Order: sequence, then structure tokens, then C-alpha cells
Amino acid sequence: MIGSVWATVKVETLKGYRLLVVQPLTHDLQELGRPLVAVDTVSAAPGQLIYFVKSREACKALEERFNPVDAAILGIVDDVTILNT
Repeated sequence: MIGSVWATVKVETLKGYRLLVVQPLTHDLQELGRPLVAVDTVSAAPGQLIYFVKSREACKALEERFNPVDAAILGIVDDVTILNT
């Protein structure tokens, strides 16, 4: 997570959720593409490594299934081990 978004008006289904800016990464933790905005479902903090889903799976992360979400943060990564093969 690299930042946050402030919205003075939100769709009713997003009230109570934070909108965060996330930077997708490759499997070896290199930046991949442009940052995007995701709904935070786990209380992520700046600088934490998170995992998120996009598309149809993202809207299923919220209690109200009918919502305009295209990306949702589902977890915070505790540790990463990259094995050399």
C-alpha cells in the first residue's frame, strides 16, 4: 500500500471502507504497471505488503455484494520467501 484516497461522497455500499492506493508487484517484488485504487477490507497501513484481487472477485469481498468495486485488499503479507531454483 502506497497511499490513500479521500472521497467526500461515497456510494452507500462503500461507506465505512477506506480507499487505498496500491502498487502491483511481480513475483520477485518489482513494480508492475501503474498504481490503482482498492477498497481496504483489512486495515492495511502505509508500506505494508498486501494482496488484493481485481474484477468480479473484488466486489465479493464486501458485505454488500452489489457494489462498484474493481479492486479489494484481502490480506496483509507477514513474510515472503523467494526460493532460488
